Amino acid sequence: MNGPSVLILDNGAHSIKAGFSKSSTDEARIIPNAIVRSKGDRRMYIGPEIDSCRDNFALHYRLPFEKGFLNDWDTEKAIWDRAFQDNVLAANPRDLSLLVTEPYFNLSKIQNTYDQIVFEEYEFQSYYRAPGAALIPFGTLFSPEYGVVIPECMVIVDTGFSFTHVVPILSGSIVWSAVRRIDVGGKLMTNHLKEIISYRHYNMMDQTYIVNTIKETCCYVSQSFASDLEECRRPRRNIIVQEYVLPDFSTNNPGFVRQPAHLRKVPLTEEEARMPVLFVENERFSVPELLFNPSDIGLDQAGLPQTIAHCISLLPTDVQGLFWANIGLVGGNAKYPGIEERL
Repeated sequence: MNGPSVLILDNGAHSIKAGFSKSSTDEARIIPNAIVRSKGDRRMYIGPEIDSCRDNFALHYRLPFEKGFLNDWDTEKAIWDRAFQDNVLAANPRDLSLLVTEPYFNLSKIQNTYDQIVFEEYEFQSYYRAPGAALIPFGTLFSPEYGVVIPECMVIVDTGFSFTHVVPILSGSIVWSAVRRIDVGGKLMTNHLKEIISYRHYNMMDQTYIVNTIKETCCYVSQSFASDLEECRRPRRNIIVQEYVLPDFSTNNPGFVRQPAHLRKVPLTEEEARMPVLFVENERFSVPELLFNPSDIGLDQAGLPQTIAHCISLLPTDVQGLFWANIGLVGGNAKYPGIEERL
């Protein structure tokens, strides 16, 4: 392939996934898309610097995205500047072309700002922006089933930080008239978990980083919500409860999950018994359940299965079966254990 190398930025609201088209590896660099201020050391960390923060207690976040749209370009530009440095991506925009993702139904004024920043501020040679799902036909999401052949009809469930979108793709193009959105994303679920924990256990409304880690470590999608809820009626003596040992940033000890008391074969040491513990029970599955029942928190919207069915019903009748056969899951919430089986 001749011409400049292409810098690929999946510019998500929670994290940026970055790589090069001519890279010798398929590994992407994951960069937090935020600026944070640590209450402990009172330092500011920008983008890739967040990984070096050792005191994650009560972090204050400044995000470039709000309600799914990029509206703080000062913050985003500061993050991109750090990401392009030699010790991160080592990218010189003047020598590169850029492929960047943008939100679904992006506003024209925001798109114009994308164009201005890319060409006037960074001076990329050329660039192309597209919604994340539009790039799926060029990837390997369906490769295990089809090999190198890409299906003509597919439905992509893109469940990310701000929203969950159901996106039909026909012959490589998004069918925009059938795209549907659920106002449930990773941010909402983290905030919901913060409220539950703060009501039942400790006040953790300022502990976004810790609660998000608990969500990613402990939560799963229940295959039988009613049965799991019934199991949790035996407080702290059921098969669902987990003990999450809270982190101690003064000693750089991260949080971790340990066996609950009724399943523990070896007694705790005196030091282990003094560790602050959070008991996580029905929160483990009731938080991801919002994807399937948004009405649990008062959202007047259908759940994910109903939204997929409605989306496919808007497509041509003779190919609806092909769309049902090719449903792909992408986005951070797709990592919940059990979500594929539940769908």
